[in-house]
Amino acid sequence: MNTKKAFQNEKVNVKIILSALWIAVMFIYVYADIKTLFQPEIPEQIISGIVAGMTINQIFLFSAAVLMSIPTIMIFLSLILKPSINRWVNIIVSFLHIVLIIITRFVPGKIWYYYIYYQSIEAIFHLLIIWYAWKWPIQENK
Repeated sequence: MNTKKAFQNEKVNVKIILSALWIAVMFIYVYADIKTLFQPEIPEQIISGIVAGMTINQIFLFSAAVLMSIPTIMIFLSLILKPSINRWVNIIVSFLHIVLIIITRFVPGKIWYYYIYYQSIEAIFHLLIIWYAWKWPIQENK
């Protein structure tokens, strides 16, 4: 057995890489949201129905559900879409998420360090999604 060949990495399909990056993004969302519940003022605000100046109502919760479901949907779509469509869906959705990260940095109020950390990692994952989708080999993209 060729030892060198045994330790070489096999080429990983871009669809698998994209799907794995979306899984990572989903975990970042979950971890950041769980940690937010430990901020001293948040449980009281949740009970009052107003968190950081936003009223917690049907529209807010539905909008949050749609936003939080995007990574889950992208995990699946990254695996099943044709490469030519897959490339652009991943680029556009990740780009929009980066815009959202930038916008939330300007929301009034104190942003905790852990949240900035998670947003930074999320942005890196989205940039990687864009990179891998953009660099998708042409022969696979037909």
